[in-house]
Amino acid sequence: MTSQRLQRQLNLGQAVALGLGSIIGTGIFVSIGLAAGIAGIGLLPALAIAAIVATCNGLSSAQLAASHPVNGGTYEYGYRYLNPQLGFTAGWLFLLAKSASAATAALGFAGYLLHGLGIDQSDPTCLVMVALAAVVGMTTVVLSGIQRSSRVNTLILSVSIFALLWFVIVGAGVISTGITSSGVPSPAWTIGQGLPSWGLMLYHREGRPISAILQASALMFVAYSGYARITTLGEEVQHPKQTIPKAILMTLGLSFGLYFAVGLVGLGTVGADVLQKGAITEAAPLAVAARSFPVWGSETVLGIGAIAAMLGVLLNLLLGLSRVLLAMARRGDMPLKIAQLNAHRSTPTISVLVMGSIVGLLVLLGSVKTTWSFSAFSVLGYYAITNLAALRLPPSARQYPRWTAVFGLGACVFLAFWVEWQIWLVGLGLIAIGLAWQAILQRRSDAVSR
Repeated sequence: MTSQRLQRQLNLGQAVALGLGSIIGTGIFVSIGLAAGIAGIGLLPALAIAAIVATCNGLSSAQLAASHPVNGGTYEYGYRYLNPQLGFTAGWLFLLAKSASAATAALGFAGYLLHGLGIDQSDPTCLVMVALAAVVGMTTVVLSGIQRSSRVNTLILSVSIFALLWFVIVGAGVISTGITSSGVPSPAWTIGQGLPSWGLMLYHREGRPISAILQASALMFVAYSGYARITTLGEEVQHPKQTIPKAILMTLGLSFGLYFAVGLVGLGTVGADVLQKGAITEAAPLAVAARSFPVWGSETVLGIGAIAAMLGVLLNLLLGLSRVLLAMARRGDMPLKIAQLNAHRSTPTISVLVMGSIVGLLVLLGSVKTTWSFSAFSVLGYYAITNLAALRLPPSARQYPRWTAVFGLGACVFLAFWVEWQIWLVGLGLIAIGLAWQAILQRRSDAVSR
């Protein structure tokens, strides 16, 4: 059973849609508010720094996936080009990071939904229950197979992009005129001293230290890292050597443009403090910003788009998580029973159920800030290993200059040091637990073979 392979069913358009569905979600609708609160106007360079790092990592992922197109992503690349310990660590970090990200997406969905319905969120019990319902629903979709999951993702993505374009277009009008629904001038207008100048807004000094921008960069890098969903589904992509690199680069380019535009409009209309408050208290910063727009229904449009986006991210994360867990089970780093596929070889049923259950447990934390900060640490470690593996590619398999992997590795290590030290302690402890688990399973396997 463990030798079975999933069918190759995804074309270029579907791969790009899955990548975008993983990126255009929690990061842009929720966590951009957390980063704005940390960096202020420095959110904009933080988005650019995160995008540059993500692009270098994306190039490493793309050439690794083209050389070794199987499910599992860096878990498989670490085993093939580095050593079993680093391979396992990559897979373990992916499971930790993306489980936390999936919990963040579920909580973000619940926050936007309750916000739109006008339900008080002072009691976190309601938020958690709605988030758990979302996890159950998306787990059911993933169990139905990759094609149906792809169709649901495309529908969700269309709604999300429409809402974000609405936010950018209407918000740009608020910045240019300085008119908000309450009659209070927008921050961009005030900073520009009555002139509709985006440039003056960008050069406003808030006194935030460079460390704040770097911390925000680390947080926002997690948002861009959704392109990895394409590599974790490498076994299911048609013509992977050509399709995967194209899909990754297209996904990163489109997502950065949208993130930057939304960040610019959010800062220009309500400012960093309002965005941060909206992220922490309601998990809905863009809906809070849209409340100031003088166009009727803007808040509702953003709320609907965010609800859809959170579900899309949750769907894509469950897809990626289940495929990495499948790869780890095939190698014996997880119980072999987890590697079981359904009769049509379209879904790793048990791994989907396992990851859905783990994400549900993480939802009980009820805090988007905690789950997202832990994601930042884990994702940066994961991509550091990705770049290490890319440096070991033979010249015949290398598609991009070696310096991109060197830069990506250095940037991941550097940004990781701007994550809170408490998160570091938890992360290192969990890595140690994972390696101990691997050693136990390996000893058991050796004992059985003898």
